[in-house]
Parts: sequence; C-alpha cells; structure tokens
Amino acid sequence: MRTKAEIRDWRKKRIRKKVSGSESRPRLSVFRSAVHIYAQIIDDAQHRTLLAVSSLSKEISAEGEGGDKTALARKVGALVAKKCLEKDIRKVVFDRNGFVYHGRIKALADGARAGGLEF
Repeated sequence: MRTKAEIRDWRKKRIRKKVSGSESRPRLSVFRSAVHIYAQIIDDAQHRTLLAVSSLSKEISAEGEGGDKTALARKVGALVAKKCLEKDIRKVVFDRNGFVYHGRIKALADGARAGGLEF
C-alpha cells in the first residue's frame, strides 16, 4: 500500500516530465503544507528562483489573518501576480507540484489569474 506522500511524488514526477519553466515563461510552483501555502516563480533554464511568496510573507501577515486558509491562498496568488508584473513577467506555467487541483491550490491559481498572470 502506498502512502499519500508516495502517491503525490508519483503524480509530481508525471507532471514535471511535461512542465518546465523558461526565461520567457517561468514556472509557478506551489507547495501546500497543513497550515501554510508557498509559491515560487522558477526559471528552470538557469536553475534559479526569481521570486517567492508564502502565507508567512510580511505583506500577507500585515493584512491580518482574516479568513480561512483558502482565502489566504487567494491572497498569496494575488501577491505573486503583483510581484510578477513588477518584474515584467506576464505568462507562467502552473506547476501544482503533485497536489490535486482544488481547494487551496485552485484558490491560489484563481488569485494569480485575477492579479493579471496568464496560464
């Protein structure tokens, strides 16, 4: 019997075969823990992280907790979009990192799209 982590790793490997970030279209990678959510913009061609935002970021925590984890994920998505647009990044490739696309992962993606990112 496989554990949840093993199943996620299997799913993650399958996704990463197809999804890769470039200079013109970097990868938006999302990680969801039990309490927080993290997002990174990654250029896989140069192997570097262009920016990172999480629910622990000062901009998010300054607004106050207010709301559930899904609302917090939406705020993180909007902040990622804002920072990307400041760095003149408009198009990204979404990497859900093996997580099922619903709940907080979907909320982060919706927040990023509402903020102006295209994927």
